[in-house]
Amino acid sequence: MTATGAVAGLGLAVGCWLIVAWVSARRPSLDDRLAPYLRAPLPARSAPVPRTPFGTLERLLAPVMSDAVRVVERFGSPRADVAARLARSGRGQSVEQYRAEQVVAAAVGTGAALAAVMTLAASRGVGPVTGGLLVAVGALTGLVLRDVALTRQARRRGERILLELPTLAELLALAVTAGEGPSGAVERVTAVGNGELADELRRVVADTRAGAPLVVALERMADRVGVAALSRFTEALTIAVERGTPLADVLRSQAADVRESSRRELMELGGRKEVAMMVPVVFLILPVTVVFAVFPSLSALRLDL
Repeated sequence: MTATGAVAGLGLAVGCWLIVAWVSARRPSLDDRLAPYLRAPLPARSAPVPRTPFGTLERLLAPVMSDAVRVVERFGSPRADVAARLARSGRGQSVEQYRAEQVVAAAVGTGAALAAVMTLAASRGVGPVTGGLLVAVGALTGLVLRDVALTRQARRRGERILLELPTLAELLALAVTAGEGPSGAVERVTAVGNGELADELRRVVADTRAGAPLVVALERMADRVGVAALSRFTEALTIAVERGTPLADVLRSQAADVRESSRRELMELGGRKEVAMMVPVVFLILPVTVVFAVFPSLSALRLDL
């Protein structure tokens, strides 16, 4: 009971300290108070449209969420790295939206850790220092897991694009052989193709229709996706367009190179899995086999004795 009271008192003290820190941090400075008298007033803006069904709760929690997002921005992954991973994952989110998801994940981790601490305190007893460390670990775990999930999404999307690349390269080669130009071939392939790479090529078509050259749009796609094979493909395609090299031959050779690279990666993965499959054989099946082979002999020796 003493441990439960200590943990509850610690939670109350931390909550009061956070409220005081938040109020003091949001206190307007002298510059903020003098700014309306030193510049022209800004035009009135309409109230923001709520993004959730709980509009009032959203408006109440918006200042707290903005402060939490700034804290995560300061101590989390670099902004450029997060923006690159969001682009590779194809989520279409901004960095601020992702930071808000990280804050929600940290809050969920904190709540789960706090529930675990209360349960342990009621059953076995947990010290306040241990309880505070567990809550901090829960919040940090929520942040890290959300970051790991984003990295995994970006990697899986890159793998899907790598699998789709040879097929779309051959479709482009067929379109070019039929008489289409580079831009027309890309538009024709995007009209019939599906998948992650087809979506990226649709963005290339949108960029070219907006006035960007095809070479620049392809380079933007390679930088946005971040797959090495796609970067080599776009580089070869760019060189072929600039130098007038037969484009169909270049596309076919690039598709063959990607398939060969995928085959090598599968062979390497199979070799690693083969080594991993030896672990249960050596540590589980082999000992059981030895026991079955030796046990009858031991039983016979005992009967003879």
